[in-house]
Amino acid sequence: MEGGLSGNTVVPNSNDKSTVLDVKPLRMLIPQFPDTSEGPPFVCVPPNGPFPSGFSPFFPFSGPQGSQSTPDLNQNGLISTILPIRSFRVENASPMDAAHGTHKQKLVASSSVKKKAKVDKGSKLSFTTPINFDPGISLSERDDGNRELVENVLSRFDALRRKLSQMEDAVELHSGIIKRSDLKAGNMMMSKGVRTNMKKRIGAVPGVEIGDIFFFRMELCLVGLHAQSMAGIDYIKGELEGELVALSIVSSGGYDNDAEDPDILIYSGQGGNAGRDKEASDQKLERGNLALEKSLHRGNEVRVIRGFKDAIFQASKVYVYDGLYKIQESWMEKGKSGCNTFKYKLVRIPGQTGAFATWKSILKWKEGVSSRVGIILPDLTSGAEITPVALVNEVDDEKGPACFTYLATAKYLKSFNLVQTTLGCNCHDACRPGNSNCSCIKKNGGDFPYIANGVLACRKPLIYECGPSCPCIRNCKNRVSQGGLKFHLEVFKTSDRGWGLRSWDSIRAGAFICEYAGEVFDSDKARQDDGDGEINEYIFYTNRLYEPFKWNYEPESVGEASSDATEDYDIPSPLTISAKNNGNVARFMNHSCTPNVFWQPIVYEHNNGAYLHICFFAKKRIPPMTELTYDYGTPCQNETEGDNTTSGRKVCLCGSPKCRGYFY
Repeated sequence: MEGGLSGNTVVPNSNDKSTVLDVKPLRMLIPQFPDTSEGPPFVCVPPNGPFPSGFSPFFPFSGPQGSQSTPDLNQNGLISTILPIRSFRVENASPMDAAHGTHKQKLVASSSVKKKAKVDKGSKLSFTTPINFDPGISLSERDDGNRELVENVLSRFDALRRKLSQMEDAVELHSGIIKRSDLKAGNMMMSKGVRTNMKKRIGAVPGVEIGDIFFFRMELCLVGLHAQSMAGIDYIKGELEGELVALSIVSSGGYDNDAEDPDILIYSGQGGNAGRDKEASDQKLERGNLALEKSLHRGNEVRVIRGFKDAIFQASKVYVYDGLYKIQESWMEKGKSGCNTFKYKLVRIPGQTGAFATWKSILKWKEGVSSRVGIILPDLTSGAEITPVALVNEVDDEKGPACFTYLATAKYLKSFNLVQTTLGCNCHDACRPGNSNCSCIKKNGGDFPYIANGVLACRKPLIYECGPSCPCIRNCKNRVSQGGLKFHLEVFKTSDRGWGLRSWDSIRAGAFICEYAGEVFDSDKARQDDGDGEINEYIFYTNRLYEPFKWNYEPESVGEASSDATEDYDIPSPLTISAKNNGNVARFMNHSCTPNVFWQPIVYEHNNGAYLHICFFAKKRIPPMTELTYDYGTPCQNETEGDNTTSGRKVCLCGSPKCRGYFY
């Protein structure tokens, strides 16, 4: 160690073997530092600096470290630029290699070679990291976010995740290989700097609102709500006292965390669980457990994220941000395994918007709809839909909208030659992604439009689904829009915009919600008032002008060349759908200038004809009890009388920060 950090120094007269060096044994437990008389002074500085003149940081601490204080390297996840625990690299690696890095890893080379070889053999997917990829997020925005930035990061993550899922589904993989497009997408975004709120903080996170939902733990990391991709407790070392401080916890059912009061959480400490190679043991007062104990005495706020099963996709979880809590007390008790477990009682700070409490109420409504306050009808579809739709009014005494006949799908009064009729697919079981012989997949440009859970992968000018004329089975995954309602919806009375539509369930981005059902007319016929002198407000025009928006993934993010593929609608012939007298729940969706729902034209064949259907999909993740809205669009000139472009214009009350003030 002579010479401090100056490198390997040649000892004078090193060729003289008679010289005996005064070298300390390697097994000395106490570090030995040279005297000042033996050479240059020994420099001991934290990895992040500051460094004295003549010295510089060394790898991996040479990169920017953000704006936080010097971390304690003995604690997990305390450096904001380091990826969360058990995350993995994607540089020069296939996605399936990366997926294995998220599970219990053995860091012994000999034990991992065989697993890696199996992955490489089974996977045909390969990605390269773009050299000049611009994340569009500044260094300051990575440290401190805002609402628009948080939604942008989540939207880009989900677009990439859907594309990776679509690519995985199209590759026939060997059994035993795990698909984790969420982990791959999250790691790609982190490595490219597409994230925000990297600076750890106590309390609220900029841009994240109470009630926000997340479907993957990686999303919590990307927006800075909870930096640990696996551990349930996130913490830092305090700047002043140097003690651990708990920042957030995720209660996802791994322990016995429950309480009847939705504003109280009884949280079990971490550790001690039985694993594949170990027995259950007593929990220790260290790391996250110690941080919670210190925060109990410190009295700081702790963010709480609650996780539970997705009502629609039972194999998945939904995480809801439930706001800020304070730890009220702690104790130790015997757990189900018979070992000692730490328990912490957290109480929600009063005055916050309801989140988990809303979920608890919805569970009661599903058990008995009569418990829903303001219920008028338990099912306004009268059984036309598999999933009932409640009619609710908590605002006034109105007993419901004007009468109409419920239709589950569009009703064509005459045949329209929209596209050339072709033969159906030749799949006799179910259409499978990657099947180059499936004619329906060919009509979609070679891509299967939906991923495994029925979520739309990408927007397209026009999507082709299998129809009744196709020999494939009725639950073929290319018939998503024909399966009816999957979410528990309710039609409710708004305070200022008539009747609206919302869901009791959480909705994923790309999930099918409903079709715009009604009577299909040509444009001239639909503009009439049906002879009763009333304006038809329940009408959908396919030829209106709509604000363009990008929803699909960025090709550059997976190493592909920039694509000129358009997401604009391509409808062969304009149609108009009237839901005034005959329609479904879509007729109650209100307009918004920043909607959370978009429409997608879908064609499938029936009775030797190709028919167009307007289907609605979630534009982004939608929490329960959030109103569903879409953009009504702007009329073309031939839809208005003469040059009067203000004809039919109404005052918009959507409340969006980007509201244009009117709609049609």
